[in-house]
Amino acid sequence: MKVLLATGKPFAKQAVEEIQQIIESAGHQFEMLESYTEKSQLLAAVNDANALIVRSDVVDREVMKAAPNLKVVVRAGAGYDNVDLDTATVRDICVMNTPGQNANAVAEMVLGMLIYIQRNLFDGSVGREISGKRLGLYAFGNVAKMVAKIARGFSMTVNAYSPTLSHDDLRKEGEYGVVTVYSNKELFEKSDFISLHMPLFPETRNCVNYDLLSLMPHDGVLINTARKELVVEEDLLRIMDERPLFRYITDMKPERHDAFQARFPKRYFTTPKKSGAQTTEANINAGLAAAGQIVSFFRNGDERFRVNNKL
Repeated sequence: MKVLLATGKPFAKQAVEEIQQIIESAGHQFEMLESYTEKSQLLAAVNDANALIVRSDVVDREVMKAAPNLKVVVRAGAGYDNVDLDTATVRDICVMNTPGQNANAVAEMVLGMLIYIQRNLFDGSVGREISGKRLGLYAFGNVAKMVAKIARGFSMTVNAYSPTLSHDDLRKEGEYGVVTVYSNKELFEKSDFISLHMPLFPETRNCVNYDLLSLMPHDGVLINTARKELVVEEDLLRIMDERPLFRYITDMKPERHDAFQARFPKRYFTTPKKSGAQTTEANINAGLAAAGQIVSFFRNGDERFRVNNKL
């Protein structure tokens, strides 16, 4: 079988080498398309691929149509909204993700960005500490759990609310030292900082709006390492206009980036390109997991991390 690693955002060199070793040791052919700039390059490369490993690369109907032999797509990471699941199901293509493999890298970035914005982008002026503050985690998956563990080392109070976990399930997460709250409103009311950790679904799109943001302290901080579409940007701009100390840090450049940058240059920060999982360790963890899942899929039909429906 031919396994294509197609990444516009390259893996670390060590990760690529180990992915290749896993694929070829199992008797499969390995090919790589790295740092491509045009979709046409991807369409040409998938033509004879049986399996595909991607990161944030878009795998839509057109890509699948160009790959008549494609049987499995693995997203090396947790989120998978870049893959057209409906088309994959119709085509009988198994789509999988690699949950938890990037969690520590993203969690470290959450706290790093929070310190950076609290210290005024390290411009030399008097900043604020995060110790003793209240951190709210909106959703409580793998990344949020790692954030909670790290935040406790900063003596923070960690509140957690998840729309997909029952209150009993949240209370069972005692090892993370979180305080269970019972609604998104309660979470925003009781937190100095809010960190977003929801995947992008129709029900989570635009879920962070003016009403929720207005419940936070006037010097609150919103942290977004999940998806930019979770936030109603006009509402956030309004809050930051109304509250001269409110701040926003994000790992995805907003649609209204120019407005945020022009109006709040010291209270807004975005990474130039999504960077939460951009560590050698996360690359290796997610890449090796993806390669292993493909080998297991072809060896014995293992679909344990499947995220799309079957016909």
